[in-house]
Amino acid sequence: MEAVRHRSRAFALAGLAALTLLAVVALRAATHHAGEALALPAALADFVALSLSVFIESLPFVFLGILLSTVVQVCVPQSVIDRVLPRRPALRRAVLSVTGVLLPVCECGNVPLARGLMMRGFTVSEAATFLLAAPILNPVTIITTYHAFGWSDGILAARVIGGFAIANLAGWLLSRSASQAALLTDDFRTHCEHAHERRPGDRVQRSLVGVAEETSALMPALIIGSALAGAIQVGAPRDLLVALGAHPLWSVLALVLLAFIISICSSVDAFFILSLSATFLPGSIVAFLLFGAMMDVKMLALLRTTFTVRALALLTSLVALCCLVIGWGLNLVA
Repeated sequence: MEAVRHRSRAFALAGLAALTLLAVVALRAATHHAGEALALPAALADFVALSLSVFIESLPFVFLGILLSTVVQVCVPQSVIDRVLPRRPALRRAVLSVTGVLLPVCECGNVPLARGLMMRGFTVSEAATFLLAAPILNPVTIITTYHAFGWSDGILAARVIGGFAIANLAGWLLSRSASQAALLTDDFRTHCEHAHERRPGDRVQRSLVGVAEETSALMPALIIGSALAGAIQVGAPRDLLVALGAHPLWSVLALVLLAFIISICSSVDAFFILSLSATFLPGSIVAFLLFGAMMDVKMLALLRTTFTVRALALLTSLVALCCLVIGWGLNLVA
């Protein structure tokens, strides 16, 4: 009975998410056609436009991640996973960190995928390694970064190598935790404990239930994260960020902060930051491309459905410190 109620609640929340999406699309269409007739204050209009942009840009990748996560859980036998992945923890994490080459989703889509891995029995450190590396080590991100910068200043190589190194360092540190399960929220930990129980119905029915549950868990977080990103962007002092562009250290800090605020998808962030490449040093550009793909406002809201505040603080601090060191180091030798 409890399982039935849980599935009914999941489908209800998934339906609410679908209605929210329709409302968002309708609002965007209305604001596009109404133009001056709405007479919104400039700050409010900017907030609506920026929040909707983040939400609409992220939504397809979140759903792609949910679908891939469901396929992994329902259709991929555990024996196949055990046969493909190495048994040694370090090698296992290294292989997981490069599987993004086969799964071209950005950081938003990787959250449901990482959740799916943990529900299949992967450790927190293994899932986190994949979570951080895959947004950078996937073909879409690599190709767009190459088209934006080519081989100039080693930006592409630094992004790929830096992403791999940071993700595996984070995975190793999390593996040293006395209890990795303690890094997960109570709700998600309980969900993982019951994930191995076979649900009634065929694969199609179980897939629909899985999609509904993940959608109901992640969609409210995406909406909140998009709104936060829009609000912060409206109040961010962009002129100050640009003024810091020539300093080896402050320029890195400025672009790390900018990456955290704007919450742009890792598949297109290279073209966004290309417009600032004449103002900021190469190491600062690399720090932006690394940190934004791993941690931003929207990403933290999504991750809060899975990880505790302590775990997120640890991951964010570690990734930020690594990006600062890499960016500062590259600026000093540039």
